[in-house]
Amino acid sequence: MSKRQKFVFASLLLSLGLLSTQLVTIEFPWRYLAILGFFVVSYIVSAWALFDDLKGLEWLTIVPYPGIYAVSVSLFYFLLPEAMLSRVVIFLLFGMGMYALYLTSNIYSVAAIRTIQLLRAAHAVGFLMSLISGLFFYNSIFSFKWPFFVNSVLVFIVSFPIVLNGLWSVNLEPFLSRKIIIYTITVSFVLAEIAAAISFWPATVWISSLTLVTGLYVFLGLLQHHLQERLFRSTFREYLYMGVGVLMIMIILTPWK
Repeated sequence: MSKRQKFVFASLLLSLGLLSTQLVTIEFPWRYLAILGFFVVSYIVSAWALFDDLKGLEWLTIVPYPGIYAVSVSLFYFLLPEAMLSRVVIFLLFGMGMYALYLTSNIYSVAAIRTIQLLRAAHAVGFLMSLISGLFFYNSIFSFKWPFFVNSVLVFIVSFPIVLNGLWSVNLEPFLSRKIIIYTITVSFVLAEIAAAISFWPATVWISSLTLVTGLYVFLGLLQHHLQERLFRSTFREYLYMGVGVLMIMIILTPWK
């Protein structure tokens, strides 16, 4: 098989795996055990699809990311109505997103060895998929209406690998630098604090999750520009305006009583 054939086959296989997780009983803990198993399967399938160019740290930074995306979609999928149309739409979108992730991951693996022109496009796709994964995770967390401290801990846990992958992929170093680890912990902690604060607001699930993913967009975007040594004042203002604008919209749309 060529690389693209592997990516198509792996994407189709995991899309079928996504549908199979919905057949599991909703009783605790079977559905969550099914999602955990789906992550393991996603890791194995991704390792097979990307094996040719994988090396060293990439087994911890590149290979798990398709599985993280798969888990986020699986959790979000449980919240959708059980209609055939929604299943088909998610099936198609998940497959296309997974294929895009495989292409992006393959570019990262190759770019770690030599410079290629597609790296900038891969960064853009990777950034977008990070936001999508974060949105699905945050939406699922807030949907359970847990106490603020539970929301905070869960947001930290799911944000950590997303931020880590997003920051490491900037320079594709063969190791995790102290700077990357500190930045990842800091951003994940700040997002967890924002989640705790949002938990006290009478905001809807979608407003809460969109506000939190905006925080992910701002912090991750700024740090990526910083690591690329391209963080100019105009760039900083753009991200700042986005964050303030979403916060104002959230305040306006919140159903205060």
